[in-house]
Amino acid sequence: MLKTQGRRGEVAVEVHSDVPDRFYQGMKLWALDEVGGRRELQIEELWPHRGHLVLKFAGVDSISDAETLAVCELQVPVSERATLEPGWNYVSDLMGCVVFSGDREVGTIQNVQFGAGEAPLLIVSAGSKEYEIPYAEAYLEGVDLKNRRIQMLLPEGLLEVNSPLTAEEKREQVAKKRKH
Repeated sequence: MLKTQGRRGEVAVEVHSDVPDRFYQGMKLWALDEVGGRRELQIEELWPHRGHLVLKFAGVDSISDAETLAVCELQVPVSERATLEPGWNYVSDLMGCVVFSGDREVGTIQNVQFGAGEAPLLIVSAGSKEYEIPYAEAYLEGVDLKNRRIQMLLPEGLLEVNSPLTAEEKREQVAKKRKH
């Protein structure tokens, strides 16, 4: 969700669905918070507003109630999912999958971010390292959801570009900022 909208507990959401009329009055959704908690919500009212969708949920009747939802991700229950075309996947199905590049295990998908470019970014965790990997068809070799495995062929150097800075690199950046 994006933010609260209005005074009666409404929230503005960014929709990541190609299914027309995906949401409807009375529909139940799951709200997932930042720490993995789940809450079932029912849409009481909905309307488009400035390129987003505004949702009013039953039992969410104030701005303070809505603020608790603004940090949540909404998910459609599995029973309400539309059948996807071959090669398409739901974000929730990708979460927890292990990414491989060739024979190398890169890490586990922790999140998916949209809006940074044409392809969504897989946020992949490998111990203390975190990588941002474009979920682009050009890199994708196969998706095996049953075995929780994503096979990719990543360009040489992509993981090194995305690797966290070492302590020395951080000190160098601070030193450069002080000079300017």
